[in-house]
Amino acid sequence: MTNILVTGGAGYIGSHACKALRDAGYTPVTFDNLVTGWQDAVKFGPFEQGELSDRTRLDAVFAQYQPAAVMHFAALSQVGEAMAEPGRYWANNVIGSLTLIEAAVAAGCLNFVFSSTCATYGEHDNVVLDENTSQQPLNAYGASKRAIEDILRDFEAAHGLRAVIFRYFNVAGADPKGEVGEFHRPETHLVPLMLDAIDGKRDALTVFGTDYDTPDGTCIRDYVHVCDLVDAHVLGLNWLEQGKQSRVFNLGTGSGFSVREVIEQSHSVTNRKVPYTIGPRRAGDCTKLVSGSVRAQQELGWTPTRSTLKTMISDAWRWHQTGHYDK
Repeated sequence: MTNILVTGGAGYIGSHACKALRDAGYTPVTFDNLVTGWQDAVKFGPFEQGELSDRTRLDAVFAQYQPAAVMHFAALSQVGEAMAEPGRYWANNVIGSLTLIEAAVAAGCLNFVFSSTCATYGEHDNVVLDENTSQQPLNAYGASKRAIEDILRDFEAAHGLRAVIFRYFNVAGADPKGEVGEFHRPETHLVPLMLDAIDGKRDALTVFGTDYDTPDGTCIRDYVHVCDLVDAHVLGLNWLEQGKQSRVFNLGTGSGFSVREVIEQSHSVTNRKVPYTIGPRRAGDCTKLVSGSVRAQQELGWTPTRSTLKTMISDAWRWHQTGHYDK
């Protein structure tokens, strides 16, 4: 079976990607420092603990497993933290990624699938964002991801590294079979925070800002199911295996939902009231982020099948009631 190196494979999206790779006939090799990931989430292939900044460790892993490609998920990803600690984001995300890319090229591993983000676009009010939308990130998280995209292009020109770059929108849901799911400490994502509040594990959800220029005053985001998202990554890997050119793809549904709409749907799914309070806007939050994902559908043949708000919240709720990891 073909080995694929999955950085961040012990995290939320990475662990789901490892399952999708296993199901597609690959052997996912997780490389993770377990700072935000969980070893209990590594169920579908070998595990190697290490830091992306440790070139010697990376070289040893590449030599041992000789992966045919890299799927790179490992990153710091919290907007508020990125606003407060930009240096940490530049150091971790960019320098770590550069070290990984250099190690991959040195090992002759020239297929690279990169987890980027819609945060590279910044604020474009009332615009459906496609791959040609100008990139004007508002924080160090988005800026660091854009920088990595630039690094990948430079390494393609110099060394022939080919990359599929996925800019994705808000990821939600969990594995329908309950093998892996979303579990952070501390938790920062809307859906699990909301489910914690419903379940009495926190006092209330905080809604950050109700004065945005949207129909109900709360931010609008495009939500995509984590299983649909990682299916696209396997398609991106196939794209590279077929010798096709480097390409950028958005991953979203083209439908945005406000925070209040997510709250209402959660009430409908769980039949429980969502306790919440109103807080101030967070620095760096955009008003509306909605994806144009026609390219992924037409060129990759990607069809999101679980990305309805009801299904995402239902899968997340099922995991929330039964799933957890211990560090």
